[in-house]
Amino acid sequence: MNIRVLPGNIANMIAAGEVVQRPASVVKELVENAVDAGADKIDVSILDGGRTLIRVVDNGCGMSPDDAVLCFERHATSKIASAEDLEKILTFGFRGEALASIAAIAEVTLRTRREEDETGCEVCMAASVQKSIESVAAPKGTSFSVRNLFYNVPARRKYLKSDAVEFRHIVEEFQRVALTRCDVAFSLSHNGKEVFRLAPTASLKVRIKDLFGGDVATQLLDITTQTSVVGVNGFVGKPESARKGSGNQFFFVNGRYFRSPYLSKAVQKAYEGLVPDGMLPPWFLFLEVPPYSVDVNVSPTKTEIKFEEDAIIYQTLFAAVKGVLGKQSFGDTIDFEGSRQTQIPVTSRIFDELHPLRSPDKKTDAAYNPFETDGFENEPDTFGGNGPVAADFPAGGGPSMGGYGPSYPTGAAVDRDQNYGKLFDGQAVGLTNVLVFKNKYILTPLSDSLAVIHIRRARLRILYDKYSRILSDQAHSTQTALFETAVFVGVEGALLLEDNAALLEHLGFDIRPLGNDTVVISGVPEGFSAESGKVEQTVSDILAILSDRSVSLEETMQSALALKFAQAVVGGEQNVSSQEAQRLINDLFACTEHEITPQGKRIYTRLPQEQIEKLF
Repeated sequence: MNIRVLPGNIANMIAAGEVVQRPASVVKELVENAVDAGADKIDVSILDGGRTLIRVVDNGCGMSPDDAVLCFERHATSKIASAEDLEKILTFGFRGEALASIAAIAEVTLRTRREEDETGCEVCMAASVQKSIESVAAPKGTSFSVRNLFYNVPARRKYLKSDAVEFRHIVEEFQRVALTRCDVAFSLSHNGKEVFRLAPTASLKVRIKDLFGGDVATQLLDITTQTSVVGVNGFVGKPESARKGSGNQFFFVNGRYFRSPYLSKAVQKAYEGLVPDGMLPPWFLFLEVPPYSVDVNVSPTKTEIKFEEDAIIYQTLFAAVKGVLGKQSFGDTIDFEGSRQTQIPVTSRIFDELHPLRSPDKKTDAAYNPFETDGFENEPDTFGGNGPVAADFPAGGGPSMGGYGPSYPTGAAVDRDQNYGKLFDGQAVGLTNVLVFKNKYILTPLSDSLAVIHIRRARLRILYDKYSRILSDQAHSTQTALFETAVFVGVEGALLLEDNAALLEHLGFDIRPLGNDTVVISGVPEGFSAESGKVEQTVSDILAILSDRSVSLEETMQSALALKFAQAVVGGEQNVSSQEAQRLINDLFACTEHEITPQGKRIYTRLPQEQIEKLF
């Protein structure tokens, strides 16, 4: 075994596998470097989802010619000088690995100029090799152009997703940095089309509105809490803003985005009882802690954080969110100041003299005899006496009840036997072999037993099989809506729908883009509601399904989509007639698998005759 030291370019390519996972990683590193350089204007241009070109231009401090060359070396950084500096990191970058890793797997052109320099410097790199360096005319700041990402690592390039998917990841990284610096102007374009243009603002809510739309911004509650361990600021969504799946949940610590399933549970716990299971509200929460109490050097992507006092931060976060929800009257509150209490006037003793208490007047009719029939002599008795004839009632109905009593049919006798039978209308007691119990179960006899069918689970199985057939290239149909519905989905949502346009069209959806962040729905699959409110909920469900990245294989994706579409349509308890119950039974037993749901839950059970007889 011969141990050798790897050449620098190969070491950089290996390091790039950790730092640069996809085009979005390049955008993240370059935009964060621009922010660290003090820029107040950052422009990002993308071609072909980032695989062809990523250009980031800023008006920051710029670099000298020597620094422009040195920045491509591994572990070259201006942020760290000693081990003590690791305990007070407040910048985005500090390792000095990003530019070296990017230059190892792409063609990079850097143009930069400091304000005090007359000319700028251009450095060209490819595969960690410096191709050229020369003086050029350049504005103050820095411009990075990254071309042909992974051109020398074809295995990595082959596994890049479609342009729409890769650009969606770029949008996510862009949004995370833009949220941390509201005072900076940002722009983002893709294939020459402007997607975002964000003006500087002093309000985080305005920046949220610019990034995610007014529907999200108007549903936010302000949160501010300060303790000796952590400060919590930002916004949390109202309970009614909760949506299926994850989306628009952001944590930041000292201005840096991070992920934390542990702290996410603290926020979700505060919403218990206010939002349905499986639904999450948006939140934009900024934590401020002493730099020495947090370790941001956990992973190369710097999205994992370790806190010294994570349990205290969990409790503080839970209490802060719970308190804000309580203050905003999402539960009953008590007005201790009495400003909303009913004011009872105080009266003096003379009030009783002027208004003495006395018993109410009693009005009686001495001539009234309750045993007189008053025109009802021919009313049939309870046990089937003779009924009234048409002449017993004047034209226009029965005896007057002052407009509030029942009216009898003109010229017709009241058939009480017939009315008694009407008690069982719609239940078909003697007409079919099914009985619907509490709109939840169907009871139907079999040859030697009684079957009890769970209605909702039966519907889920039927719909799951239906959408499985649709997804496997069998027939489908679209019902065109009478009025088109425009739905705001955000830039990321619009890209997600665009990337899956063929699949959605195959399912029966007619969805067209309207600008960068809105879509128009003209048709939905048969069985879906075309009402505006229902369409918006359906689009929300679709986005939750498509954004679930835990499914990757096409077959698994089809199964997951079929199940989630079925869950979105099946609904809760509904009134079920005997005829509908019979159709449900027929459709269920026409399924290839009719005993269990797609999740493995039992759909029906059998009660043998012997078991029933034991009950008696």
